Amino acid sequence: MLVLIILLPLFGFFFGIAFGRYNGKGTCFITSLTVFSSFFISFYFFIKLLFSGTFYKVTLFPWIFSDFLTINWNFYFDSLTLGMLIVITFISTLVHIYSIEYMKEDPHLNRFMSYLSLFTFFMLVLVTSNNFLQLFVGWEGVGLSSYLLINFWFTRIQANKSSIKAMVLNRIGDFFFLIAIFSLYLITNSLDFDVIFSLVTLIKEYYIQIGIAKFCVLDLICLCLFLGATGKSAQLGLHSWLPDAMEGPTPVSALIHAATMVTAGVFLIIRCSFLFEYSPLILNLIIIIGSITALFAATTGLLQNDIKRVIAYSTCSQLGYMFFACGLSSYDVGFFHLYNHAFFKALLFLGAGSVIHALANEQDMRKMGGLRIILPFSYSIMLIGSLSLIGFPFLSGFYSKDVILEIAYAKYNTFGHFAYYLGVLAAFCTAFYSTRVLILVFLINTNGFRTNILNAHEGSYFFVLPLFFLTILSIISGYLSKDLFIGFGTDFWSNVIFILPYNYSLSDIEFLNLFNKILPLLVVLIGIFSAIFLYFFTLPSYFNYKQTKWFKYVYIFLNRKWFFDKFIVELIGINVLTLSYLYNYKDIDRGVLENFGPFGIINNVNNTIKKVKKIQTGYIYHYMFYIFIAILILFIFSLINFNYILILFLFVMYLLF
Repeated sequence: MLVLIILLPLFGFFFGIAFGRYNGKGTCFITSLTVFSSFFISFYFFIKLLFSGTFYKVTLFPWIFSDFLTINWNFYFDSLTLGMLIVITFISTLVHIYSIEYMKEDPHLNRFMSYLSLFTFFMLVLVTSNNFLQLFVGWEGVGLSSYLLINFWFTRIQANKSSIKAMVLNRIGDFFFLIAIFSLYLITNSLDFDVIFSLVTLIKEYYIQIGIAKFCVLDLICLCLFLGATGKSAQLGLHSWLPDAMEGPTPVSALIHAATMVTAGVFLIIRCSFLFEYSPLILNLIIIIGSITALFAATTGLLQNDIKRVIAYSTCSQLGYMFFACGLSSYDVGFFHLYNHAFFKALLFLGAGSVIHALANEQDMRKMGGLRIILPFSYSIMLIGSLSLIGFPFLSGFYSKDVILEIAYAKYNTFGHFAYYLGVLAAFCTAFYSTRVLILVFLINTNGFRTNILNAHEGSYFFVLPLFFLTILSIISGYLSKDLFIGFGTDFWSNVIFILPYNYSLSDIEFLNLFNKILPLLVVLIGIFSAIFLYFFTLPSYFNYKQTKWFKYVYIFLNRKWFFDKFIVELIGINVLTLSYLYNYKDIDRGVLENFGPFGIINNVNNTIKKVKKIQTGYIYHYMFYIFIAILILFIFSLINFNYILILFLFVMYLLF
């Protein structure tokens, strides 16, 4: 029965691809039913885990069998896996149902639903893997599925560019991930998690020397794992594909940002906690990159005008929180935030899709406004989703994000305080841009086109039902699951997550001073009121301030996304393209290799044939002359060597007879 959790979405994919054109809307029903069935089975075993603490390991069949490596198709169902299964299958089920209405006018609806099921299948393979190679299959499958879904409207140039960008940037991370996998195999002769994690104390004794520098192999492996996770979870440096992924249909954005692709990197770090705990250098690096990513994405989201792009940058920012939580060795808290984030982020994207659908696919917030009366349900769910994202008290985001910041300060070291203050600044920006979205879309006077406003309406129950469930969970999920995931004395994680005793700091947050505990809440309130003040009241002093040179520099810096895109394109992209085309392609591939390889051989053979053809003149006396020369040469050789007399005799006989 456990295997059905994984295989049912695959069946839905094959059914949609094979029979989609024959059964009309039947593909929508089958794919939604298969994913819902996966969720139902996952929920059953999750409840069973809570009461019995039972883990499961299912072996299907041998995959690779040799003298040096044995790998089976194993599926491992522990607390981390079952927690991820609940999130993935539940969000995927709601996205499938939502897509029936959202994509109903698209002629390729069956293909779209099939791709959603394929995406879900590969993510399930990833989180249930028992070894690194099987995890890598799911890892690459998720990347492939994201390419297919982002580029679903393949006639759009921007969708083509975005999908290729996502694929290329993820390949960079995958390269380092493969290096980590190969290194682990060379040291342990195994790719199974259980074997590798049990040998971690042996791995940390290996060192590699390059010149006078000496490096710990475990640090290098953890660095490669982190870089692989960075590509998948869009951390600073490999982040630019995530905001561009919104070029796909809105349900795709909800699935990618909430439950599947971007959570894969966080899952990898949590799963490999046994390795990272013995690499404090890389843990500190994760804290730095995660906290800077949280601030970078939050500040960049301040000036975005596309409603989906704002939410996309909020995803990047929240992933930064999850990463530096893992860097603080609070893997359980990182997962807790991942769990809560899935619900309110899916709610925000699907709520934004409801608004976009009502306004004839308009995504620019400057062309909206006044929708609170026209779309009251959409306004309600966007309000709840935004407040949960902000971390407003007693909503789901509050219970996880504030704990992350408190743990960061409770570390009482430079890296912890660095993450704390950057996280607080990111919380201010998050509150500001979330309130800005609500004001521009729902509260101010309308700026939209008259026809769009007059025709705007709420969606059918295919819209309402998923949004209703996500709204409820965005309110209560944090409160209900806090004690389960991060409560004192909880045995939910058992031996799935490993934390060294001196790295455990969850209990230290009880001794924080009151100011550091309430500071995130204070900056959130300041961010909310700042957005209300600036966008509801037009003040001459604010207008004059916007005209100052200092403000223009800040605006340009944030609007250009900290110049990361410019840096990547001009400093890296153009130089790599130049190197690849002018040198590798023209000089080496089309030059040296072609001339000394197949192209050179063909040219030499053709030139030789052309020279030989000149001998074929068609005149008999020329041929008689050639025969005479041949006989003369053979005669000379026969004088030197007796064996050539026989050859000369046979040649003359051939000419005579």
